[in-house]
Amino acid sequence: MAENLQRIASRQAEIILALFGGIPLRVRRRLFLTLARLFYRLAPRHRLIALHNLKTAFPEKDMEEIARIARGVYRNMALVAAEFFDIPSLSPARIRETIEVEGMEHYREALKRNRGILMFGAHFGNWELKAAAAALLLKPVMVIYRPLDSKLLDALANRVRSATGNMPLPKERAMRPMLRYLKDNGIIGLLIDQNVDWYEGVFVDFFGRPACTTDGLALLALHTEAPVMPAFLVRVGEGRFRLVIGEEVPIVKTGDRKADVLENTQIFTSIIEEMVRRYPDQWLWVHQRWKTPPERSRLEKNPSSISLPTAS
Repeated sequence: MAENLQRIASRQAEIILALFGGIPLRVRRRLFLTLARLFYRLAPRHRLIALHNLKTAFPEKDMEEIARIARGVYRNMALVAAEFFDIPSLSPARIRETIEVEGMEHYREALKRNRGILMFGAHFGNWELKAAAAALLLKPVMVIYRPLDSKLLDALANRVRSATGNMPLPKERAMRPMLRYLKDNGIIGLLIDQNVDWYEGVFVDFFGRPACTTDGLALLALHTEAPVMPAFLVRVGEGRFRLVIGEEVPIVKTGDRKADVLENTQIFTSIIEEMVRRYPDQWLWVHQRWKTPPERSRLEKNPSSISLPTAS
């Protein structure tokens, strides 16, 4: 029964990809931008979340500017959705026409270590296109993700994510394949900017507020000694992007595991904050990033366990 449902979802995903992929990108962009404007006006819940998060993060900005940034957030999400359906047809040559790369030397230097790469980022710019660009310009990425509740949407996401050679892997079954891939000098792709429950992370500062953040990346870095580096795909114009690959992040390793996990997670999160401050309309402010209250105790959590961050 489950296999039948999966086959049906996969077939439906193929039909949706064919339908939307057959619409010219410029028309698709207009369609999704119109829907985003309507959603911004007619669905107050997420709009209010975005406005509240932005105002709390940028108290120095007036509400007119906050609203302008929030509308930009919706615009970026609409473009991410419109561009999503082009990913399966991308090629290295086509990618190079629209994406400039900054920091390729950092990637090449890390690859020489022969320990694989832990490449982290955020729901920023076009994060789905970033993974595809990494596969076509660097090497295929093992993308850790949380399966979506909708089988159709999950099949659609996995079909697109794997189209350029990437390997989507559910977080529940990721550990052994991930460690093997690092040993083969592969890239593991992780997004670490979403709220997690109190037993899945640590509280670090993000825009001046304690945000419960996955500690999986820090634990993996300490365990594998694989180089860790940030990567973001910044939208720089109409249909144009810059893939920013940051320098390898030095890992704090004092021998105090709990303190090291906290310190490294804070470092990773601060790198994300710095990029979001530069391009605030390109991050997912509609997400309830500070949902988990810091009062929750983590004493029950096994400090040696690894809770993986995901790509969705």
